[in-house]
Amino acid sequence: MNESRDLLKRLGYPSTDLIELPASTKTFPDGAQYRIELPSVEGPVALNETLKEIDRYGLTIHRISQGSGIMLQTDEEILEMCRLTAERGMELSLFVGPRGTWDISAGPMTSAGKSQALRHEGADQLVYAMEDLKRGARLGLRGALVADEGLLLMTKEMKKDGQLPEDFVVKVSVQMGAANPVSVKLMEDLGAGTYNVPSSLTLAKLASIRQAIDIPIDLYVEVPDNFGGFLRYYEIPEIIRVLAPVYIKFGLRNHPDVYPSGKQWEATNISLVQERVRRAAIGVQMIERYYPEAKTSVLGAEGLGIPKSIMSAAVNE
Repeated sequence: MNESRDLLKRLGYPSTDLIELPASTKTFPDGAQYRIELPSVEGPVALNETLKEIDRYGLTIHRISQGSGIMLQTDEEILEMCRLTAERGMELSLFVGPRGTWDISAGPMTSAGKSQALRHEGADQLVYAMEDLKRGARLGLRGALVADEGLLLMTKEMKKDGQLPEDFVVKVSVQMGAANPVSVKLMEDLGAGTYNVPSSLTLAKLASIRQAIDIPIDLYVEVPDNFGGFLRYYEIPEIIRVLAPVYIKFGLRNHPDVYPSGKQWEATNISLVQERVRRAAIGVQMIERYYPEAKTSVLGAEGLGIPKSIMSAAVNE
């Protein structure tokens, strides 16, 4: 065992889980330790309701993300989501599609094949995902979620080739599943801008990952049921101290799976986003109560994937 630990050390990785939980000295570009994300905001109607609730609670929310993806929204819907978030200096991140679970393959549906689920099967589906990214960028989007190592590498190459803007934030989904310092560092090297770690990792395990990477960590503190349904609210202060820079992400347990979403789920989506904002208010109070000196970002801060607000006529020229 010592030989294996020594090799990890020589390569610059932690060789054990960090049970001492050292404070992170890393920050966002503006010096902040944490930002807040609300996921599963499915479309402009849900986004409008989210913004109303944010204002009602007086919260600062830095990132809005969405799971149904770029391909299942019209140009007008994406433009509207970009406009609404750009006006506030908020980041918007939409999932890439199509993914394995939306293809004709049965593999991702099997008990042994779930790890294939959101990866892109074959060269054509990879191309479709690249086209999805380019379409989003043309409409002003400056952030997207990916869950495939090959697509992640291609986002890096697309930036080099001028097919994606340099400031496009590539957020790796929790469904990628990398869960140790070496594998998450590999995701950073492939082009990840932020990485959503598995929600069930202990703070000691997460601390070892933080030592190995510089990019922000995204972590659910309330976890949807299909990822375990954990509630980690009282850990939020320590999560910030140990994992900075970190996005504190408020999912919601005990709700239906609405992916892929659409008009058929609109009333449900509105109630879900309202409750997510309420949960975020509870989390913010935890920070104010137990770690009031923790530093957060103002809206519009450097490093946020804030959309470019583009007029629809300009897109069609």
